[in-house]
Amino acid sequence: MGFEHIKMPEQGARVTVENGRLKVPDEPILGFIEGDGIGVDITPACMKVWNAAIAKAYGGRRKVHWAELYLGEKAAGIYGGNYFPEETLEAIKHLNVAIKGPLTTPVGEGFRSLNVSLRQTLDLYACVRPVKWYRGVPSPLKKPEEVDAVIFRENTEDVYAGLEYQSGTEENRKLAKFLREEMGAEFFEDAGLGIKPISAFGSKRLVRKAIQYAIDNNRSSVTLVHKGNIMKFTEGAFRKWGYELAAEEFGDVTISEEEVWEKHDGKAPEGRIVIKDRIADIMFQLMLLRPAEFDVLATMNLNGDYLSDALAAEVGGMGIAPGANMADHVAVFEATHGTAPKYAGKDMVNPSSLMFSGCMMFDYIGWHEVSKLIENAFEKVVGEKVVTYDFARLIDNATKVPTSGFADALVAAIERG
Repeated sequence: MGFEHIKMPEQGARVTVENGRLKVPDEPILGFIEGDGIGVDITPACMKVWNAAIAKAYGGRRKVHWAELYLGEKAAGIYGGNYFPEETLEAIKHLNVAIKGPLTTPVGEGFRSLNVSLRQTLDLYACVRPVKWYRGVPSPLKKPEEVDAVIFRENTEDVYAGLEYQSGTEENRKLAKFLREEMGAEFFEDAGLGIKPISAFGSKRLVRKAIQYAIDNNRSSVTLVHKGNIMKFTEGAFRKWGYELAAEEFGDVTISEEEVWEKHDGKAPEGRIVIKDRIADIMFQLMLLRPAEFDVLATMNLNGDYLSDALAAEVGGMGIAPGANMADHVAVFEATHGTAPKYAGKDMVNPSSLMFSGCMMFDYIGWHEVSKLIENAFEKVVGEKVVTYDFARLIDNATKVPTSGFADALVAAIERG
């Protein structure tokens, strides 16, 4: 497949899909996007750690060949001002697996979020955000070790669908007139208007992916998080469709929480995944007070955005929070924080969000030995209080190191085994 600016490695082979499953060669070509702002610092640091872990795990039997792809400010410089080149989207679809640093999105003006555009253009309908605590990481919780959840956030619908109509525009006036005169709606004059679509198709494929993840990873429950008590025909429908999907497609391995109490005195039968649901606002409280009760969470776009960031704060913050955006097979892993332009090029920031997103990527392609080595090294290094400035402020007698120095310490720990 030919590209204008993207250069594919001469060696290696792409990850393919056969019979609905990934086929991963021993030397796969994986795409990477450096990212804007601090991407210039964290991406090279993570590359060093990932490559060291691959070498340690497989002793040369396996190797990644990296293909640089372009989005954001770097793409604009290469593609004549185009922040979102079609060539990069085609390359991601061709490779099936890629990872990216943070991308710039102006607030209130300019082009729409590149992250949202990427998800919608490639139909990366599931944002997957694991949240767990690592030993030595400062946390506001008394028992952060009880937090071990994976959030599945629907990516393409809800208020993020982009169906907004600005106050004062002709489109806004047409919609307002229709809502008032045809539907009997009441709202203030000159209101900005947005539409919140939630479909059975979008809801069910998200819940399907969450339940399959729970099965594949020996998780005990999937909780549907919603605000269906107020938004009955959107978020309430998400809840209903989630339960329907679980019963229709996974009835042999799932059981509703209601049935657990009615038929099994509150104790789930062996081998069954419990399907629960919780109101979104209460879920925030429960994840502070009783986090051990929740395993996999499935929710809509806006709830998932809030919830994933809030849970990350319980176990160390956005600086170490990993994430991925997935279709059925195409997956783009990402740093979940912003570009932090004031720190760009200063070799200061914590690279762990992107690094752990890489761990997710290696787990996704079945290279679990790589992610385990990195996680063990992280706990070892942080346990020795060798940390970047964000953690150094919170840990007594810490040794503050730059981004590159933290990567070097991780590589040394990996090589020591």
